[in-house]
Amino acid sequence: MTGAPGSTYDAAGPPGAPAIVFVHGTWLARSSWSPQVADLADIYRVIVLDLPGHGALADREFTLRGAADELERVIVEAAGGRAVVVGLSLGGYVAMDLAAREPDRIRGLVLAGATQEPVGLRGRPYLALAWAVDRLAGRGLARLDRWLIRARYPAAIADPILADAVQPTGGSTALRALVGERFVPRLAAYPGPVLIVNGELDVLFRLGARAFARVARDAHQVRLAGAGHLVNLDRPAAFNAVVRRFMEARCKGP
Repeated sequence: MTGAPGSTYDAAGPPGAPAIVFVHGTWLARSSWSPQVADLADIYRVIVLDLPGHGALADREFTLRGAADELERVIVEAAGGRAVVVGLSLGGYVAMDLAAREPDRIRGLVLAGATQEPVGLRGRPYLALAWAVDRLAGRGLARLDRWLIRARYPAAIADPILADAVQPTGGSTALRALVGERFVPRLAAYPGPVLIVNGELDVLFRLGARAFARVARDAHQVRLAGAGHLVNLDRPAAFNAVVRRFMEARCKGP
């Protein structure tokens, strides 16, 4: 991995190779993509970044527009101005916002666990989760998070995540920033290829996938058996394989 001291992103893989930019989910950071970096940097330029409120940008308040602007900055600076973007959960929503405003920056879009509109009643789970995390912060939540990650994932996945402090305040702010925003129209405005990936056990987002796939110009859906919301960590080999197929079959252009 390469990244200047104090950088908000890292890059691996052959310079000049087709670029893939990975955008993490709420409360995580760029370290949550370690299984993808390890596998996909053989023939791709793999770039992972921190969003505002997370990782190296923990002190910067999250806004949807600010996060999308940060994603665009990294695409310009590290990927030559154009890349396939893979977004998990929060990262998927950020990617859709940029894709609608600056579609030429994105060769293809992979959305994982980001296929629900956080509006009306469907926005309440986002607010409830943010409220609960804020109330539990400082009351053993960090120890619980560490225990769950250690119990759920092997050291190769868990260690990089735990090296970054989980950002409860930034994550809660990010969730609240999504509520009331509509992303189906944003996806409809993007003319490029789209891959929608959901875990079989991630029922909330899996059930919303059809509405997103219906409006996309060129969409394909994949459901990974045995995976939950963190689909790239729950089934890393399978997730990497579908990203490779997407790159090979639908993102060959300049």
